[in-house]
Amino acid sequence: MRMAKANLRLVVTALLGVLAASGTTHAQDYPAREIRSIVSVPPGTGMDIMIRYYSTKLSELAGKPVIVENKPGAQGNIATEYVVRAKPDGYTIMLTPASATLAAAVSFFKKLPFDPVNDLKPVVSLSSLGFVICVSGNSSSKSIAELTTALKAKPGNGTFGTVSNTGIIAAELYKTRAGLETNQVLYRGFPDSLNDLVNGQIDFITTDPTGAAGPIQSGRLRALAVTSVTRLASLPDIPTMIEAGFADFDLTPWIGLVVPASTPDPIVSKLAAWHRQINETEETKKVLLQFGMNPLNEDAAAMAARLKSDIPKWAGFAKLARIEPQ
Repeated sequence: MRMAKANLRLVVTALLGVLAASGTTHAQDYPAREIRSIVSVPPGTGMDIMIRYYSTKLSELAGKPVIVENKPGAQGNIATEYVVRAKPDGYTIMLTPASATLAAAVSFFKKLPFDPVNDLKPVVSLSSLGFVICVSGNSSSKSIAELTTALKAKPGNGTFGTVSNTGIIAAELYKTRAGLETNQVLYRGFPDSLNDLVNGQIDFITTDPTGAAGPIQSGRLRALAVTSVTRLASLPDIPTMIEAGFADFDLTPWIGLVVPASTPDPIVSKLAAWHRQINETEETKKVLLQFGMNPLNEDAAAMAARLKSDIPKWAGFAKLARIEPQ
């Protein structure tokens, strides 16, 4: 009996050694073919452009093509579920506004088709940003105070548009604090919300600066305030909501890279190292500045901790903004 147990231990140890060696071999060979980068927003949007930039740089470092696939809809759930169900081999990755598509999603939906913590593996967090509250460049409102006054003079306090969980929370927090009942229109992509704003169909939008930067510079949009606690380096003249008179208003979303949960750690480490290398270049720092972002470069453990702490934080935001799960 003792001999049998001893032999069994030897067999198990040998199998574990083979598996470990196999995992190391796969990591050494990775990537052997193209990588697919899943995007939760439509093509041509600011976030899509930024992700395509990272995909090009990743392809140069990895030595294989990185193919971008857009799977927009359901506030990021379609893309996230696709990644969760993908083979955990490092060939399906997702650079995502994780504070919205993962942390906030828990409070926005009664039942998610995935577990943001357990069904995905964090790789590296790359940047943070503040959302922007904008009106049309033709609007008479030059400040948040003037916008509030204009909205209060409208039946139902007008209408706002957005495309994401973060945009909804930003607008609802503003509404709650300003005593507004403004109606919400949820758009599939930023261009549609921009067109309706410029054409007078809605009164303001809450959006990330990745898409808004160009229209703000051209004058199609007028930024009134940012939701982060500090001003954006890319929009230094735009006040924060705190400066606009809303004490303790701090909404600072962030972006990170995730892969399916069982992806081998050596492959995750490779992906993290490549993305940190991308983030450390002066070119990328300038690109992030153009998109209104600040680099983070947090490792997988720090990103996982950020995600876990953000879930109750964003639940508090959703409760304060009186958002009912769908």
